[in-house]
Amino acid sequence: MNRIRKHPYIAQALITLLVAMIVVAGFYMTTETFGEIGTDLILFIIYSLFLGVFFIYPLVATIYEGIILAVTAGGKPETGNRLNHSASSGIYDILLLFLAGVYEVVYISFVKNVAWQADWQTQLANAERHAPIWPETWPGMLVLLLAAVTGLFFLRLSDVKKVPPLWTVLAMAAAYLGGALCVIFTYQVLDLSEPMDGYLLLLPLNYFMILARMVIGKGKEYEEDPERSSKIDNVPVLGICNRFLKKSERWPIAAFLLMWPLLGILLVILVLFGQAPSFVIKAFTETSDFRLSARVSPQNIYVDEHYLCTVAAGGDRKIVKPIRMGVRHGHSVTVNRQLCIANAFEQVLEERTPGFHRRLRGFYDTYGFPVARMIRKKWVADLIYFLMKPLEWLFLIVLYLTEVHPEDRIVLQYTGKGVHDFAGNRGLVRDHVQE
Repeated sequence: MNRIRKHPYIAQALITLLVAMIVVAGFYMTTETFGEIGTDLILFIIYSLFLGVFFIYPLVATIYEGIILAVTAGGKPETGNRLNHSASSGIYDILLLFLAGVYEVVYISFVKNVAWQADWQTQLANAERHAPIWPETWPGMLVLLLAAVTGLFFLRLSDVKKVPPLWTVLAMAAAYLGGALCVIFTYQVLDLSEPMDGYLLLLPLNYFMILARMVIGKGKEYEEDPERSSKIDNVPVLGICNRFLKKSERWPIAAFLLMWPLLGILLVILVLFGQAPSFVIKAFTETSDFRLSARVSPQNIYVDEHYLCTVAAGGDRKIVKPIRMGVRHGHSVTVNRQLCIANAFEQVLEERTPGFHRRLRGFYDTYGFPVARMIRKKWVADLIYFLMKPLEWLFLIVLYLTEVHPEDRIVLQYTGKGVHDFAGNRGLVRDHVQE
């Protein structure tokens, strides 16, 4: 136990890795997927690290924060400090919240398919969602977030015995603002029908546990200076404030009361720089797809996430030269000659070298689809089109060397028909496509 107290980071990492390995081992045993020990050992390590970093560690860190909070609330400050590794803990708390924020952004971006720069009026594709915070209010929201982070830094790194209590209470008020924003944002993006969305609760939970520990710790560290207090009490207004703040247990209430004028001051400053007074409300209501949203966005269009389908549909028409609409997996797709040549080449590979085609298809599915999801700008699609030109010419050469009627195979791509459907009457091929 003493080693865990002295080295909490290492303890968290070891516990995370151990739990992840147990979970992955259990999965292996229940699914009976053991094969060659060399290959499985590598996959076992990769799966364990992935599961540990993205799923187990957030839970371990949250439990650890809960233990520290319980010790700090129930015991002497020194006990909590020993468990909380003393001087280095100040940065750790901030880094933990930063890491939790990064996890949340990654989860919302890739699992919930949020396009952070797309306001509610933007037409998106497939399963994409609009920004949960109205992009026009980002500057104001960042100012409020900066105020909250500044308050947390001050609470964690300042010596309460060397600063006036009012500064500590003001820092608490700023941190309260951050907590309020955290709760509202979590409510905005949380979908109770999605079990994995439970991880979104970890950020506000850790935030308030860290904040509560800081507030409790500052209250226990505070010692009144009677000599200086008597001088302040002679000033009527300051005397009233000082007598109220003499007892540190009143600080949380004072911080809550001070939070509102602090918010008002920040809003006035932001209004001077062009933000609307109601930007905090509009940040969440001028959105769609979420719980506080008050807008209805245009219906998403379907765009096939096949690598070259995305290029054909998303590039400049004068460059990528779409020639017609086609059908892929039951959905309409935009077709250009480059796409038809590439698909015809793949058909030839599938027919004549099925083993090589399976490996090539696996590589393409692994890396092509993620790249296709990144093609969100027209100029990117145009660039991909030009980069693919040498391969297009290579595919065309192969088709002309291996096919008796290469153009028939090319022109029939994404029509739902094959060359065999027109056996004995090649002239019908082009007539069918033209129709």
